[in-house]
Amino acid sequence: MNKNDLKYKAYVSILEEELVPAMGCTEPIALAYAAAKAAEVLGGIPDSIEVKASGSIIKNVKSVVVPNTGGLKGISAAVIAGALAGAADRELEVISEVSAEQLAGIKKGLENIPVTIEHIEDGLTFDIVIRLNCGEEYSMVRIANYHTNIVYIEKNGEVLLNVPVAGEEENGLTDRSLLDMKDIWDFAMTVDIDDIRDVIGRQIGYNTAIAEEGMKNDYGANIGKVIMSTFGDDVRNRAKAMAAAGSDARMNGCELPVIINSGSGNQGMTCSLPVLEYAKEYKATEEQTYRALVLSNLTAIHQKTGIGRLSAYCGAVSAGAAAGAGIAYICGGDYQDAVHATVNALAITSGMICDGAKASCAAKIAASVDAGILGYNMFRNGQQFYGGDGIVAKGVENSIHNVGRLGKEGMRETNNEIIEMMIESN
Repeated sequence: MNKNDLKYKAYVSILEEELVPAMGCTEPIALAYAAAKAAEVLGGIPDSIEVKASGSIIKNVKSVVVPNTGGLKGISAAVIAGALAGAADRELEVISEVSAEQLAGIKKGLENIPVTIEHIEDGLTFDIVIRLNCGEEYSMVRIANYHTNIVYIEKNGEVLLNVPVAGEEENGLTDRSLLDMKDIWDFAMTVDIDDIRDVIGRQIGYNTAIAEEGMKNDYGANIGKVIMSTFGDDVRNRAKAMAAAGSDARMNGCELPVIINSGSGNQGMTCSLPVLEYAKEYKATEEQTYRALVLSNLTAIHQKTGIGRLSAYCGAVSAGAAAGAGIAYICGGDYQDAVHATVNALAITSGMICDGAKASCAAKIAASVDAGILGYNMFRNGQQFYGGDGIVAKGVENSIHNVGRLGKEGMRETNNEIIEMMIESN
């Protein structure tokens, strides 16, 4: 692909927009970010907080540990941490630096600052409204459609920012409809490595560090360790274990940042760490490793464009299938190997539900990576799933379209039922 092509520039921009650092699960961090921005606008400590959130936000925050809070979980912990200790200019690293004094303040705030939570259903999958009250003064911040997209700010009746929200359009981001597998492959094979070196290099460093932390210490259900101790240390198991270990740590309070993909740290780790394990095993050069990661990351983003940021469809499935494409390239495969690995993997694991961020995400990641690896090895052995086999359609783009339709439209009611179950269990 020529550097002057529209798609070349767009694909570089998409990687830069999507592969950003975040500390902790991104939904509670988005709440903390909104609260930190509201506190910045208010200019004081709130005496009460009102939270309105779409069901998918509530689902993804309920059971996950908020980092730098001493193991606290849930919406109240996230917004109190953001309001009292957040640095809004750090965006998804908003509570990456919390002092001992601030931590004590967060715990005291949870006892003394009432937080009311309302489930809003306004047609948006991703919607957060935070209002901080302090005596007669107040501030309000709204984030919609993606994690850092502040669309409304108000203080004491004065509207400071009001960006129209047109459905679930992600205004301000590069057009994701420019993505397709043929051009993703072309770009990955021809991109000037210097154009993506920083963003991919950061992903390698950050995500490897948290995976190693997950393998060394005790986090959640320790899925990464279970895989290694049970099944051995061949490359297939290492690929699954490292991705799972990163999630073990991240879902259970580890304070190391990750590089996300499609708004999710779990997805960022799933489409990168297995590829890195295969790169080590096959002694891939730095250039080959970077190209494989470009392929995997853009393949994951392409799939998620149709599904949406949040859904009842587990995002690890998309990322695991994308990892299969990257692994296919590392193993010497061509475009056909990569796309068949992706489609075969989607045929295996599509339909796995997302019931919020929590310890079991690590096990879903391991299953999704396994499907990506199996998908590639199927095609290498002359086997594949064909158009008409369930949701698989003729051609990779048609299959990805079907998965997007399944995740966004077909599983909408499933998402509502999951949310109701989780709200009822409080």
